[in-house]
Amino acid sequence: MPRHPRIDLPHIAQHVVQRGNNRRPCFFQDVDYLRYLSELRELASRVGCAIHAYVLMTNHVHLLLTPLQAGS
Repeated sequence: MPRHPRIDLPHIAQHVVQRGNNRRPCFFQDVDYLRYLSELRELASRVGCAIHAYVLMTNHVHLLLTPLQAGS
């Protein structure tokens, strides 16, 4: 069953979870974590999201972020 759409409110912090398919690993080497953080930083800047905290696990990611405008 699909998930309900995320409520999209600017200036409200959101907890976002990204998981690997079938709980398989997302990251295999240290360079994978560094690349993810680099891409995340660039994308957050481009779309206007403040990243407050993150946790990178081998098979999933937790993000606490705040969109600065609807659709971010």
